[in-house]
This record gives sequence, structure tokens and C-alpha cells, in this order.
Amino acid sequence: MKTAVIGVGNILFQDEGVGVYASKYIEENYKFEDDVTVVDGGVLGFKLMQYYQEFDKVIILDTLSIDDCVGSIYNLPSEELLGLGSYKQTAHEVEVVEMLEICSLKEKIADINVIGIVPKDIQSVNIGLSKELKDQFDRFVDVAMQELKDSNIKFYKRDNVSVEEIIKQYQTPSFNSIRG
Repeated sequence: MKTAVIGVGNILFQDEGVGVYASKYIEENYKFEDDVTVVDGGVLGFKLMQYYQEFDKVIILDTLSIDDCVGSIYNLPSEELLGLGSYKQTAHEVEVVEMLEICSLKEKIADINVIGIVPKDIQSVNIGLSKELKDQFDRFVDVAMQELKDSNIKFYKRDNVSVEEIIKQYQTPSFNSIRG
């Protein structure tokens, strides 16, 4: 089974980057025994559609703009997400749902889950996370890892790189110049 873990979001807008940080955290800290591709999806939008069709299982890590407490975490199968039209508040949230809607009309679509966390701040221009999302970050990653485990994906923890270290990687001038 081919599996993709895709972190989406814009690291320039505070909590909006949580999915990108989580995918990098997973990539740095876990080793997979199965066919798993970890993707920094950033704001690639519709270019991510290929994963929906070429993979068997896709986990999307993202913010979830719904009316709930900051830091609340959801594991939404694609069927549930299609019914949440009001959840779409940022450009990439719109694209995630629209890609699901388009792909649901195709012959083949992956088993897709969105692991979403309710952000505190997706408007401030700041590379990093609010204290509230930092406090819930490990639980956010744990929900994603549990979804992989429930899908019979074998993995083990190989390192202990912190979320702060991950964020620092994105704050360094050399990384930012490469990323554009």
C-alpha cells in the first residue's frame, strides 16, 4: 500500500504552517517500514491532486477553521469533509475540499483523512506557532501516527527532534532563500 503524509499550509502566517511543521517533524523523527512518502505540500494546492489518485492512503495535516476551541484536533475522513463546506476559510482549505470533490468523480481515489487542528492565529506574519498550538503539537502528530497505525503502517521513532528545532529550520536565511 502506497501512503502519503502531506503537510499543507503557509508557514509565513503563524499557525497556518502547522501542517508543514508536522510533516517535517514526522519525516525527521520516524522511520517507516512500509511505502510512505512524507510531503511538504506547503501551498501547492491543486498540484497535490496527483497524490489523491496515485496513492492508496493519504493523510493531510492542516489547520481546520471551524468554530471550536483553539487546539481542538479532528481526524476527518474525506466523506465527512465533503459535507463541511463552511470549514473552508483559507485558500488551501478551499483547494483541499475542491480537490476531494473533483477526485471523488474519478475512478480511483485514495482513502483520505484530514488531520486538522483549530488555529489561534492564521493572520499574523510570523514563522512559528502560537503557544496554544505548540502545546497541542505532540497530540496533533500522535493523531496522525495513530491513523497510520490503524492503517497497518509499520514505523518506529528514530529521533527526537523538537517542534522548536523544526521551526528554526524554516527560520534560517539559507532555508528561506531556497524555498523562495
